[in-house]
Amino acid sequence: MSKIFIISGNKKVLICPRFIYCRISFTTSTNFNVDGNVLNAEPHGNDRALLKLKPVQDPLAILQDMQQRDSLVDSDTYASILQRCKLLPEGKLVHTHIIQSGFKPNMYLGNTLVNMYTKCGSLEDALRVLEEMPKRNAVSWTVIIAAYAKNGDSEALKLYYCMRKTGVQPNQFTFASVLPACCNLGTLEQGKEIHLDIIKSGFLSDAFVGSALLDMYVKCGNIEDARQVFDDMLERDVVAWTSMIAGYARHGLVEEALVLFRKMPERNVVSWTAIIAGCAQHHYFGKALKLFRRMPERDVVSWNAMIARCAQRGYSAEALKLFEELKMRGVIPDSDTFSGVLLACTNLIALEQGKEIHEEIMMRDLMSDVFLGNALVDMYAKCGSIEDAYQVFDKLPKRDVVSWTTMISGYAMHGLVKQAICLFEQMQESGTTPDSVTFIGVLSACSNAGLVDAGRQYFDCMSRVYHMKPVMEHYCCMVDLLGRAGRLEEAVDFINKMPTIPNAVIWGSLLSACRIHCNVELGEQVAEYIFELEPRNPTPYLLLLNIYAGAGRWDDINKVRRMMKDRGIKRKGGCSWIEVNKHMHTFVVGDRSHSQTQEIYAKLETLSGQMREAGYVPETKFVLNDLDNEQKDQILCHHSEKIALAFGLINTSPGTAIRILNNLRVCGDCHSAIKFISKIVSVEIIVRDASRFHHFKDGLCSCGDYW
Repeated sequence: MSKIFIISGNKKVLICPRFIYCRISFTTSTNFNVDGNVLNAEPHGNDRALLKLKPVQDPLAILQDMQQRDSLVDSDTYASILQRCKLLPEGKLVHTHIIQSGFKPNMYLGNTLVNMYTKCGSLEDALRVLEEMPKRNAVSWTVIIAAYAKNGDSEALKLYYCMRKTGVQPNQFTFASVLPACCNLGTLEQGKEIHLDIIKSGFLSDAFVGSALLDMYVKCGNIEDARQVFDDMLERDVVAWTSMIAGYARHGLVEEALVLFRKMPERNVVSWTAIIAGCAQHHYFGKALKLFRRMPERDVVSWNAMIARCAQRGYSAEALKLFEELKMRGVIPDSDTFSGVLLACTNLIALEQGKEIHEEIMMRDLMSDVFLGNALVDMYAKCGSIEDAYQVFDKLPKRDVVSWTTMISGYAMHGLVKQAICLFEQMQESGTTPDSVTFIGVLSACSNAGLVDAGRQYFDCMSRVYHMKPVMEHYCCMVDLLGRAGRLEEAVDFINKMPTIPNAVIWGSLLSACRIHCNVELGEQVAEYIFELEPRNPTPYLLLLNIYAGAGRWDDINKVRRMMKDRGIKRKGGCSWIEVNKHMHTFVVGDRSHSQTQEIYAKLETLSGQMREAGYVPETKFVLNDLDNEQKDQILCHHSEKIALAFGLINTSPGTAIRILNNLRVCGDCHSAIKFISKIVSVEIIVRDASRFHHFKDGLCSCGDYW
């Protein structure tokens, strides 16, 4: 520890090294020696000078030392100590000392107190100090306005207007601090009022204020006024250019963003990242990738943005490639990197790669990140390994509502209803309050098992116990629950009593139930409702085709097909993915493009014979063509999930679990066939379709044939 001495004449006095400020009497010039370094201090006032010594970290110890030595304390001393308070209890003790000492804070010390409380997170205390101050200037108000604005609190705007009423004129920092509050609260009209105040105050030419004003208009959705502010700026720094480019990109005006980006005189990593993220988000993926390759410098944030956008926009394979490239270039991945990569693994059900990512996360000691832990739980659940999902969940150092909800939803997807409900009860016992998404998971679990009474109870629990207003997703779960259970009339009655107008998703759930229970009359009525709401959506047309096919009404099938052709509606083809040796393989219906096509179809032929011997009978009602049974059998045999399964059996060792992702709801014939195959080859087959997981093992499915 440094020793600080006062050297005056022949005397040498040791001073406590923890002091930051102290008062020392002298009458002549005095030298100060700090470990051999000589400093000079000139006399001040009546033989007193304020000496600024080496800053240290313990403000309470400083205060205690000063009390013991009966040192004189002024506003500057208190202010300096307050600035070093990192924790709220420390700051409160210093504040208490000020009050008990009878010291009357001046405006500078009052501002320091307000600032200390805002930095320690106690806005109520900060506001109390502000209210007690006899005099307040622009700094006093700006400090607390900025703190409330940062928290997205409407109090920031109230304080701004209160400041104006008191006659204190805002400065450029006040305007730059209050405008973000308009962004967070979406209050465009108040933002425009502040814009007028800026013009009257003469700060419109300030670059700092101009950038904040531009950002406010962008985030409030007024891109035209944002551009006007941008064009009127006398000086545009890189922040202003980037805000305008990001604004265009956020609103889908990618071409305008690109034009502005090309004109930008100076670019930094943030501006490059903004244009790349905008392009990737609005289906300009090729352009985004080209720009990313051209970036002169790429930090981890830019890599994260590109990886995340790839995963979010359906380019998950590219996201995984970028992650490998990132590591090759020596960039150290962070929590956001892994979150994006885990999403890509989730989308592709790339379990093996997901496990490798998990190992890297543990190696980098990032498991304490609750967001990342939740992403891991989600990845394992959606990649078909619900056991691994629970192991991660069980070991999370901290669980938030998302942790519980992700695990409950995972159980629901896998048809593990008892576990989902049990975990929901544990969540409540832990003191964690469920949110709207939690109830979607619980209601989905009830729907997957046909637990109508339990579903009703949980639906009522939302409003009765947690005072939540059900949203469309909750109503959709209830319609699905009633419809799949065969209670179609109750489902219709439930829809008619909804407090809001049902959307196409609600009617779609009922139409799906009509398909399951072959209710042609109701199905036709519901389909008409959806055609009016979403005439370009192919799903209701396909469901109606299936309803007619189940009833053998081929003339009506042809009518629907003509309707689709006239309206330009294209049927969504079935597609399946399977991961083998860390590589994803994609198959469509009747696919013959794979290099192993001959082996795949030979395997399908062998399996078909084995299934028939075991008692399998093709369910030809799922073929939407009026063909003879042999032709229908051939079509069913070549569904994408069966091709993917055959490929998996050829390329994996005996006994290895096979995981398949399908973009559509698995058809009844494939469901029946895979049950037979799981018993024949003694392999667990896990299929994730558009709505849930099916675990096939020993001739049975985890859904109990209720899906």
